[in-house]
Amino acid sequence: MATEAQIAANRANSELSTGPKTPEGKARVSHNAVKNALTGATVLLPTDDAAVYEQYARNAYARWQPANQAEEFLVQSILDTEWRLLRIPVLIEATWALARHNFADLFADHPEPVRSMMLEAHINEVKGRELRNLALQDARLTRKRDRHIAELKELQAERLKRREQLLNAAAKMYERFEQENLEFQPSEFGFEFSMEEIEERVGLFEGRRIRCEYPEQFGKYIHAKLLREERLGIDPETYEQAA
Repeated sequence: MATEAQIAANRANSELSTGPKTPEGKARVSHNAVKNALTGATVLLPTDDAAVYEQYARNAYARWQPANQAEEFLVQSILDTEWRLLRIPVLIEATWALARHNFADLFADHPEPVRSMMLEAHINEVKGRELRNLALQDARLTRKRDRHIAELKELQAERLKRREQLLNAAAKMYERFEQENLEFQPSEFGFEFSMEEIEERVGLFEGRRIRCEYPEQFGKYIHAKLLREERLGIDPETYEQAA
């Protein structure tokens, strides 16, 4: 997740950027904030609320739950791209509002609603390039976000598939060791699952073997419980009486 240091760096980068000093130069780049906000390296602008961004980042990480560096990179890219996308409608509205204010005196000799229609047409003509640029940025950012979401889903699907394969292998090895009355230590065979996870999977196998109507629940709450009590040397009757 984006840290306070990263947020501070983003703000520092935006504040250190240089630009024209003359009124003419400032006028030429009056809408460069659109470019810097949507295509530059800086994600947070000085006007952005860092606390809101931080909450947005927490929500994104909670939603996607990245499990490794590759997934974290994609989640960070997705949330930063979405943050930029949220800015576009505001910029469009601001462009129109500013133009209506600046050109408010135009076509004053025309009656309504003709004056309003001509004003809107004039703004669309004068500000058309900026508005088209915003639309292009919206399309570009949307494609980037969708591409990274697809990549993230693919990575996570492969990771979960691999995890399922390993957990099944660990459960089968557990069953083989049980049959031979041998102690099974998952870590000795490179498994990173807890015994509880493995016992639940063994319970699922058993639930399926006996054609239980709800094998997952049987495996987790019945069979795995029996295996755990056996492993820990707990007498079920004594345990229930104590409880």
